[in-house]
Amino acid sequence: MLIQKLADCPEFMAGDQTRLRELLHPDKQPLNLRYSLAHALLPIGQTSLPHRLQTSEVYYILSGTGEMHIDDAAQVIQPGDTVYIPPQARQFICNIGDQPLVFLCIVDPAWKAEDEWVEQR
Repeated sequence: MLIQKLADCPEFMAGDQTRLRELLHPDKQPLNLRYSLAHALLPIGQTSLPHRLQTSEVYYILSGTGEMHIDDAAQVIQPGDTVYIPPQARQFICNIGDQPLVFLCIVDPAWKAEDEWVEQR
C-alpha cells in the first residue's frame, strides 16, 4: 500500500511557473501507472506561462477561482470543475480570485520534460 502525504512531497517551481508537488509518478515510485498526478498551486494574481504537452492533461480545481485558456478559448473555473486539455493544445491558467488557486494535474501518459514546450515571456 502506498499513501503519499502532500507535506512529504517537495515543492518545486514547474516550467510554467506553477508550484508543484508530484504525488504519483511511475518514474519515482515502484508503481504500475500510465499517468502522473501532481498538486499545483498558483498564487493570487499570477498566470502560468503558456505551454503545450504532447500528452493529454486533466486539471481538477480544489480551491480558488481561475480563468483557463486552451487554444483560443477561455472560461472561468472554480472548485469542483474538471478541465480536459487535449494533447498539443496551447494552455495557461490565471488566478483571478482572492486566494491561491489549487488544483490537481493528471497527465497521461506520465509527464516527461521532453513532452512539454513552455513559451518564455
